[in-house]
Amino acid sequence: MYAAVKKVSKKDSHVVRVTDASAPADLTAALGGRGMFDDSRVVVLNGTLANEEMRVQVSAALASMRDSGDPFFILEEKPDAATRKQIEKYAESSERYDKPGEKRGGDIFAIANALRRADKKALWVNYQRQLAENAAPEAIHGVLFWAAKDMLLRSQAGSPERSRGIVLVSELAELPHESRRRGVELEYALELFVLR
Repeated sequence: MYAAVKKVSKKDSHVVRVTDASAPADLTAALGGRGMFDDSRVVVLNGTLANEEMRVQVSAALASMRDSGDPFFILEEKPDAATRKQIEKYAESSERYDKPGEKRGGDIFAIANALRRADKKALWVNYQRQLAENAAPEAIHGVLFWAAKDMLLRSQAGSPERSRGIVLVSELAELPHESRRRGVELEYALELFVLR
């Protein structure tokens, strides 16, 4: 998906990402269209159907997304058959990945495991390995965010792991926004996060 987003992005366009961790107001703004000063944009909805409030908004906006001049990408993990059918009805094209593909070398989830274990050396080594294999920084960020969220959800209330999970989730949720505000590429912002 990230390769397709890059392919359709124009030089002056920006990518608007909305995830299940975003506020419903962010989704409303993304679905509302371009701002007055925006030339072009690409909208990526990642996991928004997991949030019931967002699911209603996305379902109601599928026709307007199709008719919009902006490209929309919807990435969902294991949507139910009715939802998938509804999305495919309005989509220009859809791709489905049911089976894991061949591994090209390193396992991207090794970086998630290193984050969970708080193994800084393994985290750094696996981060560099992913960059060497041309993994998109957005994909690496997504895996790290998923690992932090999973760690938070599986931990006991009041445990040190839960406290660490809360900090990691908040830092990773803010990371892309902060990097954009400061004019730092996501790859370098992730590198600073990994080194901390």
